[in-house]
Amino acid sequence: EGLSIKLRKFIPVAAGMAGGSSNCAAALKGMNQLFDLGLSIDELCEIGVTLGADVPYCIWGGTALSEGIGEKLSRVDAMPECYILIAKPGISVSTAFVYQNLNLSGLAKHPDIDGMLECLRTKDLKGICDRLENVLETVTIKEYPIIEEVKKHLMDQGAMGALMSGSGPTIFAIFQDKKTADNALKSLRSIEDIKQAYVVRPIR
Repeated sequence: EGLSIKLRKFIPVAAGMAGGSSNCAAALKGMNQLFDLGLSIDELCEIGVTLGADVPYCIWGGTALSEGIGEKLSRVDAMPECYILIAKPGISVSTAFVYQNLNLSGLAKHPDIDGMLECLRTKDLKGICDRLENVLETVTIKEYPIIEEVKKHLMDQGAMGALMSGSGPTIFAIFQDKKTADNALKSLRSIEDIKQAYVVRPIR
């Protein structure tokens, strides 16, 4: 007879953090269990990609390489021990706008995927941070300079690397120890535009 679903959202809307995709993935996995459908992860992903490019990854969870439009997933080594500060300015960004204005042919730099995978394999946190790259920044930062400001601020506070998440505007920064991450979190109080910020550890 269908379902009535009430969402209590913790991941901000239009934040570049796959909040809607993770809600969708949770609903698919929940229905699979609730109605005892017996669908495999691959079958759930086939349904998920028709609803959103990030949904298959959210069904998988953990650390993975995503290719194609998001439907080609392969498991990779987990992040080494670290702390991640997540900060969201008080703005929302349209993913559609960012992709519509992305000039792929004009990109001067592309992510070093092979290098990143090797650094994950060897647990080289500095190597990972040195290879952080998000081509969507070329669009979003021009529209919202606060993103670059926050990235620089977090690097000045001891982050090993900082990057915009997805299409933005959320920024994440990687720290080797919790004390430095916590101090950087406190320092964000000086930036009025930051509305949400917290420190997490990556899933291992």
